[in-house]
Amino acid sequence: MIKRLIIAIVLLVLVVGGIVGFNMFRDNAIQQFFANMPVVPSPVSTVKIEPVKWTPGIQAIGTVSASRGVDLTVETSGIVKDIKFASNQRVEEGALLVQLDDLQQQADLSAQRAQAALDKQNLDRAIELQKRGVGSETTVEQAQAAATASAAQVTKLEAVLEQKQLTAPFAGTMGIPRIDLGQYLTPGTTVATLQNLDVLRADFSVPEQSLNLVRIGQPVRFGVNDADMPFRGAIVGIEPKVDPSTRLVLIRAEIANPEGKLAPGQFVQVRVELPEEDNVIAVPQTAVVSSLYGDFVYAVRPAEAKSAAAPATEGEAKPAATTAAPAQAAPGLVAQQIFVKLGRRSDGRVEILEGLKDGDEIVTAGQNRLSNGGPVVVDNTVQPQPSGDAQADAK
Repeated sequence: MIKRLIIAIVLLVLVVGGIVGFNMFRDNAIQQFFANMPVVPSPVSTVKIEPVKWTPGIQAIGTVSASRGVDLTVETSGIVKDIKFASNQRVEEGALLVQLDDLQQQADLSAQRAQAALDKQNLDRAIELQKRGVGSETTVEQAQAAATASAAQVTKLEAVLEQKQLTAPFAGTMGIPRIDLGQYLTPGTTVATLQNLDVLRADFSVPEQSLNLVRIGQPVRFGVNDADMPFRGAIVGIEPKVDPSTRLVLIRAEIANPEGKLAPGQFVQVRVELPEEDNVIAVPQTAVVSSLYGDFVYAVRPAEAKSAAAPATEGEAKPAATTAAPAQAAPGLVAQQIFVKLGRRSDGRVEILEGLKDGDEIVTAGQNRLSNGGPVVVDNTVQPQPSGDAQADAK
């Protein structure tokens, strides 16, 4: 009985030992396989860092308005007799836009002109009689007063007649007519809008910390988004007071709009251009990776050559010469993670304050497949295009 128990225990130990040994052998073989398996390099695009000329700017959001724009209305009431403009028509200063019915005013003016002519004849007759000595001074004075009053009345009626006409106060583009023929108009009724689209203005706000950086005449760029700012202008006004509720300063700039691509009321992105700076280290924004530990870039470095075989520890058998890995005569490239301190951003580039230097080669695309020390292969046939006017220099 005892002998059988001993035999069973021995068999159990042998089975368990065999299983444990096999698992240890298998794990070691898998570890050796993956340790010696070559890693496929990741293709990346790169750019070499060179000091550049940097044009810093202040970003803001603005609203476009016409430099001269009004809602046209009539000065007096009347019935619309004629509309002499169409939508989006270009009109010159003084052009007749709307004619109200003025038959009564014309008749009154004609009658008053006739009376003024008669009063003028009476005045001339009284003066002639006074020269001959048969007329009194009083008669001349009365005739003079009547002639002056008649002339003033003619001027008044001419002004009333002009109020029946709506003319353009300045050259510009007409809006959509809001009246119809035969409609009775009263003062204050909007007829249409008139906008001068050749020169527009944009109102925007900047933080109070940037107040000392802006000045009258400073160049400004405008666009519908950050990537495209084709319109240029200049600052024409700076509010001398900071808004205490927002801590912002109102700025006004004028925009040249010869082709009429901008319209009043439109939303625009604004960039106030500051003086240019030299020898600034800047990289494309696509090269910067943000993480919980900070911002970093991948720099391309030559890989260090590995020895033919790792030295065997004491008690281990040295591997056979036929299984030893050959030395890497020509090392490739690896990606090195470098944490950087970022500065200003402009035109798809970001300023690097710390971490990089002139001549470093950094990765601009393909970072999602990289790890620190991982092998890479450079392929600059395709480069990501930064926004704005900035272009990455492929090396």
